[in-house]
Amino acid sequence: MLAGVSQPSGRQAGTWIVLPTYNEAENLPQIVPAILAQLPDAAVLVVDDGSPDGTGRLADQMAATDGRVRVLHRQAKEGLGRAYIAGFQAALEAGAERVVQMDADGSHDPGYLPGLVGGLDEADLVIGSRYVAGGGVRNWGLLRRLVSRGGSIFARLVLSLPAHDLTGGFKAWRADALAATAWSRLHSGGYVFQIEMTYLAVRRGARLRELPIVFEDRRAGASKMSRRIIFEALFVVLRLRWDELRGRGPR
Repeated sequence: MLAGVSQPSGRQAGTWIVLPTYNEAENLPQIVPAILAQLPDAAVLVVDDGSPDGTGRLADQMAATDGRVRVLHRQAKEGLGRAYIAGFQAALEAGAERVVQMDADGSHDPGYLPGLVGGLDEADLVIGSRYVAGGGVRNWGLLRRLVSRGGSIFARLVLSLPAHDLTGGFKAWRADALAATAWSRLHSGGYVFQIEMTYLAVRRGARLRELPIVFEDRRAGASKMSRRIIFEALFVVLRLRWDELRGRGPR
C-alpha cells in the first residue's frame, strides 16, 4: 500500500501521470478522462494539496469508479515542487517504469502524451517544449511571453543547458533517471523546481530530448504565477551557477 494513496483495484500500469492540484475542481473532470483516452493503460496520480474547493474529494470519487485513478492527499499547500516530489516518490514506490508530469488545468494538451512517452525509448527525459520549431503558446499576453521565454534563455545560458524550454512542466521521465535525480539538492519547492530538475538530470548524464508542444493558457481557475516566483527563479539559477563555480555542484 502507498501511504496516503487510495488503492483502487486494477493492475499497476507502467506509465504514471503525476497531476498536482490546488483548487482545480473545475478542470479535473475534463483532464483526467482526456489523459486516459490517450493512455488507456496508464495510472493517473492526483496529488492534492488540501484544496478548499473540494478537488481532493472529487478525485476520490473518480478513483472509486476507475481503478486507474489514484489520489495522494497532502495536508497543506507547500509548493509545486514538493507536490511533484511526493507524487514521484509514490509512483516509483509503486513500480512505475515511466513517469509523466503535467498541469491539471488543461494548458498541457493530453494529445501530446503518446509522443512524450514514446520518446523515452531513446531518451531519459523528454520535455514538451514551447520553444523549439513547431512549439508555441496561445492566449498569453506579451509580458508573460517575455517572462517565460526570457527565463528559459537566462537559465540555458547561465547553466549551459541544452534544453530550450526550461520553465515548462510537461515532461516524461524514465523511472531510473528520475530516481537518480538528487532531490535533496533542490533549493526550491516552487516553479523554479522545473529548471532545477532538468539541470540535475543533465548534470548526471541523462539523455534529453525536446518535442514541440503548443501551450494554451488555462480556461478555468486562477493562474498561480506571481512576481515572487519570478524573483525566486532568478535567485535559484544564479545560486546553482555559483555552487558550480565553487565546486559544490551536483555529482
